[in-house]
Amino acid sequence: MVRQPITFRWVVILGVISVLLMLGLYTGISHVQHQKNPEDTTIPTWKQLGEGVRTAVEVNPRTGERWLVADAGATAARLFLGLLFGIAGAVVLGILMGCFSWIEALLVPPLSLLAKVPPTAALAVFFVLVGTDTEMYVAMIAFGILPTLAQAIYLAVDDVPEELLYKAYTLGASQLELIWNIIARAILPKLIDAIRLQIGPAMVFLIAAEMVCGDVGFGYRIRLQSRLLNMNVVYFYLAILAVFGFFMDYCLRLTQRVLSPWSVRGGDT
Repeated sequence: MVRQPITFRWVVILGVISVLLMLGLYTGISHVQHQKNPEDTTIPTWKQLGEGVRTAVEVNPRTGERWLVADAGATAARLFLGLLFGIAGAVVLGILMGCFSWIEALLVPPLSLLAKVPPTAALAVFFVLVGTDTEMYVAMIAFGILPTLAQAIYLAVDDVPEELLYKAYTLGASQLELIWNIIARAILPKLIDAIRLQIGPAMVFLIAAEMVCGDVGFGYRIRLQSRLLNMNVVYFYLAILAVFGFFMDYCLRLTQRVLSPWSVRGGDT
């Protein structure tokens, strides 16, 4: 039957199977590549990947710091600040556009236009406007996610049934109470889903900027090590990014389950 939910046990089993298949596929590709060239570093073996992990985790004798600690701290700070400003701005603009027709007419056209501008293509503009410090990364992430997220929130507000608004007004709700108690709660599940979908693009914008002008961070380290063909370090960093993104997505799904359990289908985790 279409969309029939499955038990949590099967969700876990199928998830583990998919991960094992992916790891097995990588192992097979790596084995074939090293049969052709035992010294190959483009598709490292698990032993080579272990060496890359040690390189990233241990104290570097030249710099006296651990690459992973320094890069993770810089990248995480930039990402969270960018998401914070981008989400806050998008929530305010999206709700205002959905609630007031004159704000909708004023802001929808420019936001629709800005949503089509790739932030990575406008990297030089950010250099000129805010320099190359943390502010540049934060501005780039916020600019990258705000227009699209604001439009998603605006559409969610627009989908709130008119009957709910009329009933709230009939019961004597003020404009602020209507927005906070009715509209904000009604759009919360879609808001969280929209934020989840922006995590990936935000990470892409940040890593791209770090690759171009960073002196610390995941993007900087990936660019540096890929030039040296130290792909064991590069793959380890990519795995860390994937796990970090998955963890953020999982936390948002848990938040959605707690704050709006009515919106979660029985098979979701």
